[in-house]
Amino acid sequence: MVLYRKYRPQRFAEVVGQEPVVQTLRGALKLGSVAHGYLFTGPRGSGKTTLARLLAKAVNCANLSSQSSGGDKLSIRRSFSEGGYDACGICDSCKEIEDGRSVDLIEIDAASNRGIDEIRELRESARFASMNQRHKVYIIDEVHMLTKEAFNALLKTLEEPPAKVIFVLATTEAHKVPATILSRVQRFDFKKITAQQIVGKLAMIAESEGIKITPEALRLLAMQSEGSLRDAESALTKLAAYHTGNIDETVLSEVLGIVPLGVTAEFVGYLLNKQTSEATALVNRLHESGVDLDNFTKGSLEYVRRMLVAKANPVILASFTEEMGDGQAQQIATLAGQVDSQLVLRLTTALLRAQQEMKTSPIPQLPLEMAIIELAQ
Repeated sequence: MVLYRKYRPQRFAEVVGQEPVVQTLRGALKLGSVAHGYLFTGPRGSGKTTLARLLAKAVNCANLSSQSSGGDKLSIRRSFSEGGYDACGICDSCKEIEDGRSVDLIEIDAASNRGIDEIRELRESARFASMNQRHKVYIIDEVHMLTKEAFNALLKTLEEPPAKVIFVLATTEAHKVPATILSRVQRFDFKKITAQQIVGKLAMIAESEGIKITPEALRLLAMQSEGSLRDAESALTKLAAYHTGNIDETVLSEVLGIVPLGVTAEFVGYLLNKQTSEATALVNRLHESGVDLDNFTKGSLEYVRRMLVAKANPVILASFTEEMGDGQAQQIATLAGQVDSQLVLRLTTALLRAQQEMKTSPIPQLPLEMAIIELAQ
């Protein structure tokens, strides 16, 4: 089993980075005020579907029900977790959902089931009582992909929901969901998971799996995932399958095409010092080694952005240290102190243009080479 599935949270207490959402859902469980419809929106890999499944477990958990009503079964797992109101993970209901055996938890991918006929079938099935659970839960992923007619069909069900039925709509593009739908569900906005949180989860997984990986590689992996824990865990799965020794930044470059921060810093230094031949040679070496130059340019842009931010507000360097390590953060501070803001802005503009032109260029490295020569002049 891939790591992101093996280490998917099975209780609210295990969710990383979405504390406000978790706290609100726990409060609803405690008060017995769980809504009939929710919209979970946020970037990919932030835990929307995972939390939808955890909500399905919690509303059907036999021991959570006993806890909220003051029953004796609370002793099975006292409060279940810090803060209480979490699925116990040991009752038949929890086990059914964890194992994917529950017929009352229905997951629908709206990208491939986006028509009115599919939603009409959903409406019909929602009218029937649940088989084994107390609540029937429908999770509609990528809900923004539904057609206009399908949304209208879903609207009627959300207006007059059947008893003991909960709908969880998940999307990365909430602005594409009609206002009539939004007004009938409770919206929760998921945020990107921070690099520090991703590093913490990856370190836990690596220790549990016996994967040897350096702190620098973990930080680089977290930065490249752009707030998606699932992407970072998938990348760690690939690394572990390829390399059984100590995984460092060199291995990340070989397997995933991720350029080490030191190489990015070297390239930016060449640009700032107008070392045209060195910068061009570096770009061609990366291209010949199979590195995705579009991703490298994006990483260089991020590096230059950090320089600009550090120049405007030196206090923010502390957060860079947590994400990149002390050595890289200090190097950014040094470079930022050596150049004026106008040069950094020109560098940013040149790299942005190069990245845009890469999408249509027949020679991948040509836009970067043109940017290097332009900056030198």
